[in-house]
Amino acid sequence: MEITKEQVLQALGNVEEPDLKKDLVTLNMIQDIHIDGSKLSFSVVLTTPACPLKALIENACRNAIGHFISKEVEVTVNMTSRVTSQKNTGVPGVKNIIAVASGKGGVGKSTVSVNLALALSKTGAKVGLIDADIYGPSIPIMFGLENERPKASQVDGKTRIEPIEKFGIKLLSIGFFTDPNQPVPWRGPMVSTAIKQLFNDAEWGELDYLVVDLPPGTGDIHITVTQSFPVTGAVIVTTPQKVALADAKKGVGMFLMPAINVPILGVVENMSYFTPAELPENKYYIFGQGGGQKLAQTLDVPFLGEIPLIKSISDSGDAGRPIVMDEGGVMNTAFMEMARRVAQQVSINNAVSPMQATPVAD
Repeated sequence: MEITKEQVLQALGNVEEPDLKKDLVTLNMIQDIHIDGSKLSFSVVLTTPACPLKALIENACRNAIGHFISKEVEVTVNMTSRVTSQKNTGVPGVKNIIAVASGKGGVGKSTVSVNLALALSKTGAKVGLIDADIYGPSIPIMFGLENERPKASQVDGKTRIEPIEKFGIKLLSIGFFTDPNQPVPWRGPMVSTAIKQLFNDAEWGELDYLVVDLPPGTGDIHITVTQSFPVTGAVIVTTPQKVALADAKKGVGMFLMPAINVPILGVVENMSYFTPAELPENKYYIFGQGGGQKLAQTLDVPFLGEIPLIKSISDSGDAGRPIVMDEGGVMNTAFMEMARRVAQQVSINNAVSPMQATPVAD
């Protein structure tokens, strides 16, 4: 049986990318077609290594070849990825900036930021994390790096900061440069300068995602980040209580203001329910139920998932090993699913402009 490249492309032209609503051939996602008699191999270049629909797309490709060409074809599908970028982020080498924000403190925004960054990295993406909470930096503690200091190097006559690497991601926090036992009594201009330096003066290298853990509220730091750097999108963290939901709604409103205009990637509901370690199937909705999902529906933005409340999440943060690093369990599953949805929304938002990136084996 003789197979041609044209037949392969015609068959795969019937496979639609579920999120982007176009076929794989039109999206230029089919590459490296090789034919050897009845043996066929090709690559499907996904828009992110965290694509939650990977298995579905691969199966659809196999079915298309069997249906439109022949079931006798021996098909090898190489699923790879290239993270897309809609615009120049203003930070060399960084394809997407993801801001993680909340309307109020105490909702676990830093916990979500840290585990989101690590979960994206575990899918195969290159990830960095900036702790932009100048007055209350928590990332040094959550990574067990309280006494670490970033190194500096001279590049083309300029001093560059080398982010600290741990668990496969690059980290910067104002907490690496200040005494952890002393407050940071800085006013607006000093804060804005310090934040810009974390972005501009660091040697980030090539990153698919740079996650930014913003402080609570809607203040100077939010405005500095969003107006100085083209942010790909924002993740809003809330808890089920009405007071948290009301403040989260204000946070969404800030990002959508014409002067800021940052797309909302979705809402994450943290502390959704309590699950005892000895009864992992039990869910106790101690702060209410469904508030985050209702908020997402009201605002017409994606709901990115529920993150349960269990004792081990605080223990892991205090021990300097975020909980997503532990395989298995309800928390690992929740954060990995949330990260895939975030990556999915980034790809959808970026689809309005041509894809930019280099394919990476997945």
